Amino acid sequence: MKISILLPYKENFSPTYAGAVSIFINDTMKISKFKKKIIVYGNTNQKKKFNKNYVNLNYNKSLIKSSSKSYILEFLKKEKQANSDIIEFHNRPSYLKYLVDLKHAKKVLYFHNDPLEMNGSKQINDRVYLLDNLDKIIFNSEWSKSRFIKNLPDTYSFSNKLQVIKQSINRKKVNIKNKKKIVTFVGKLNSAKGYDIFGNAITPILNKFKDWHAIVIGDEPREKIFFNHPRLKILGFQSHKKVLKYLEATSIAVVCSRWNEPFGRTSLEAASRGCGVIISDRGGLKETITDGIIVKNITSKNFSKNIKRLILNPKILLKYQKNSLKNFFLTNDFASNKIDHYRSQLINSEKININISKLKILHITNLNEKHNGRLFYNTGRRINNGLIKLNHKVLTLSDRDLLSNYKSLGDVTGSKKLNSTFVETVRNFRPNLILLGHADSIKSESLELIKKEFPLIKISQWFLDRMDTKWKNNKIRFLDKIKYMDYSFCTTDPRALNINTYKVSFIPNPVDESLDDMKVYENSNAEYDLFFAMSHGVHRGVLKKGKFDERENLINYLIKRNPHLKFNIFGMNNIQPVWGDEFKKNLYNSKIALNLSQGKPLKYYSSDRIAQLMGNGIATLIDKKTKLNKLFSKDEAIFYNNNKDLIKKLNLLIKNNKKRNELAKKGRIKYHKKFNSTIIADYIICKTFGINKNFNW
Repeated sequence: MKISILLPYKENFSPTYAGAVSIFINDTMKISKFKKKIIVYGNTNQKKKFNKNYVNLNYNKSLIKSSSKSYILEFLKKEKQANSDIIEFHNRPSYLKYLVDLKHAKKVLYFHNDPLEMNGSKQINDRVYLLDNLDKIIFNSEWSKSRFIKNLPDTYSFSNKLQVIKQSINRKKVNIKNKKKIVTFVGKLNSAKGYDIFGNAITPILNKFKDWHAIVIGDEPREKIFFNHPRLKILGFQSHKKVLKYLEATSIAVVCSRWNEPFGRTSLEAASRGCGVIISDRGGLKETITDGIIVKNITSKNFSKNIKRLILNPKILLKYQKNSLKNFFLTNDFASNKIDHYRSQLINSEKININISKLKILHITNLNEKHNGRLFYNTGRRINNGLIKLNHKVLTLSDRDLLSNYKSLGDVTGSKKLNSTFVETVRNFRPNLILLGHADSIKSESLELIKKEFPLIKISQWFLDRMDTKWKNNKIRFLDKIKYMDYSFCTTDPRALNINTYKVSFIPNPVDESLDDMKVYENSNAEYDLFFAMSHGVHRGVLKKGKFDERENLINYLIKRNPHLKFNIFGMNNIQPVWGDEFKKNLYNSKIALNLSQGKPLKYYSSDRIAQLMGNGIATLIDKKTKLNKLFSKDEAIFYNNNKDLIKKLNLLIKNNKKRNELAKKGRIKYHKKFNSTIIADYIICKTFGINKNFNW
C-alpha cells in the first residue's frame, strides 16, 4: 500500500513551528503499521522536518496562478509518479477538484476546522460533491461532523463515509505531587481564543493568592492584547515539546475560547498531563476532556470564580487532576489504530471474496402487509422464500407499506422517509445484493449514492407486469433505473420487448411449496367445470365501476357456447374478485382453469396467476401463442390455438377425468421441480454475480 498525505499549504511539518495538523500527522504516522509506505507532502521554509518520509513541494511563483494552486499542481506531478493507493489531504476541501480525476487512488479528506467556514464545503452542494467523490471524510470532533451534515439530506447525513477521529497525544505519567501552583493559558493571544477573558480572570487571582503564578504561551501578530503582572509570565511561541513540559508542571489549565473550537488541542494536552482543566462550552472543546470544569456563561468573572474554587479546594483540584490522567484515552495508539483500520478497509474492500452460498440480501418489494392477508400469496413472498431456502440472510423492506406509514405534512407521499430508510438500512446491514421488485419509489438518487458508497454491492430487479402496447408505461418503469442494475429479470422474453441490449433475462413465475400446496386433481367432487378469476387491480380489490376488461369477451363467449358447463368466474359480470384462501377454496372446487392474461399473447408472458393454477395442481388452459409450450409439454398443460380449439379441448377434458387429472398432476410436478422459488432465486443470484450454471429455460 502506498499512502500520500498532502498538508494544507503553508502548514509547517517541522518541530520548530508546528501546527496542530502536523503534530497529529507526525504522532500517528510514527506508530502506523503503514509508516514505511507513507509520504508526507508539504511546503515549509523550516530546515528541520518531522520525518524522513517528507517531500517539500517547491514550485515557481507565478502572477497567473495563486501559490495554493501552484502547490497542488506540483503535488499532482509527484502523485502521478507515486501512483498512491490512498491520498489523504487535510483541511482543504477545495483541493478535491484537482484530485478528483485521480481514479487510481482512494481519497480521504480530514477536517480540522469548521466545514461551514471553509471554501469547498460552505454550501450544501459543496458537501454533497465531497460525499459523492471522496471515499472517506474524517472529522476531529462530533461537533465538526454535525456542522458538515447541517441541512444535508438524510441519505447523506448518515453516510458511512463520515467518521470522527479525534486528535491525540500520549498520556504522560505525571506525579501530581510535583505540580506547581501555576495556572496556564496556551494559544493565540487574541479575543477569539479568549485571551482577554483569561487576563481579566487571572489578574484578581494573582492579586489574592500570592503563592500562585500564571504562564501564557503563544503569540498573535495581528491583535495586541496586553496584561502586566509580576507573577504573569508571557513566554511567546514555544515548541510543542516545551509546551508539554510546562503543562506537566501546571496545576490548572484554562481554555476560554469565545469561538467554536472544532476540537481544541490545548485542553487535550493539559488533560494528558494531569492538569485541572477549565474550558468554555464552545464547539468541540467538551470532547477533549473526560474530567474538568465546563463554563457555559463565558465571562472573566465566571472563569475567575472557577479558578478560585480549585485553588481553595485542593481535594477537588486533586480529583480533577487524577481523573484526567486515569480516564484519558485519546492516545496516539488509539487514533493511529482507527486511521489504519479505515485504510485497510478502503484497500481490502476491493479484495473481498464473497461467499456466494451465504449472501446478505436486502429484498425490497411490496409484501402487501396493509391488505390484512388478502394478497399474501404473491410473487415477492415466493422469491423471498426461495432466497431463504438457499440459506441466505434476507432482510425485507415492504416499500409500499412503508410509504403509507411514512406519510406526513412535510413528506406527503412518504418517499423522502422511505429513501432515507433504504439508505440507512444498506449502511447498517451492508448487503451483498439489493434486490428490487417493482420498487418504483426507491429513487435513482438513492441507488446512485449506494453505488458510489458501496461499489461492491450488486443491485438487481425483477418485474412481472406486461410491458407492450398499452402497457408501455410499465416498460418505462422497468427501464427507469436499469443503468444502476447489475442484472434485470422479467416474466417476458426480453427479445419480444426489444430490451435485450441490457443485462435482462426471462424468469418464469415461481411457485413455492409452502404457498402453492394444493393438489386440485385429487378432488373427485369438484362442483365447477371451469375456473377463471381476474380483477381490476390487486390493490383495489374490488370491481371498478365503468371499467371493462377485454378478456370478458372471451369468457362470455365461452359461457354462451357452453351452456352445459358450470363456470366458476370472478372479477366480471358483477361478481367481485376473490383473494387469499377464498381464491384457493374456489380453485379447489373446479376441474379446469383458464390462464388468460391481458392483451395479445406475448412470448413467455403470463401473469403470476399461472403459478397459482399449475402450482396447485389444476389442469390449465394456455394460449399456444405465448410459446409457453416450450416450457411445458402437451402432457403437462393444455395449449389451444384459437377460440374454437379452446372449446374443443375444454369439453374433451371435462369428459375425461383420468386424462385431466394425470395432466394436472404432471403439470404440478414439472412446475414445482423446474420453476420453484428456490430455483428462480438461485437463477437471479447466479446471473447477478456472473456464475455459469445450467437452468431449465
